[in-house]
Amino acid sequence: MRERPRVRFWGESVLAAVDGLLALLTLAWHDWVEAVFGFNPDHHNGSFEWTLVAVLLIGAGLCTALARREWRRAAPARA
Repeated sequence: MRERPRVRFWGESVLAAVDGLLALLTLAWHDWVEAVFGFNPDHHNGSFEWTLVAVLLIGAGLCTALARREWRRAAPARA
């Protein structure tokens, strides 16, 4: 019988999904940060957006790996 995954699994899964969606949003609409938060850290040269995409994708990959580890921890032991 399989154990239920801990709450940590769900948190990591949601965070991975949010990071991935924000990375895709940044790729599709480069100026969403300026539009939402009202500040322009790179004066429209795009360096902030590319850095943000890289950080979000790394975060999504890390959270995905951690969630997978939690999922496997809840898996039944093989006989």
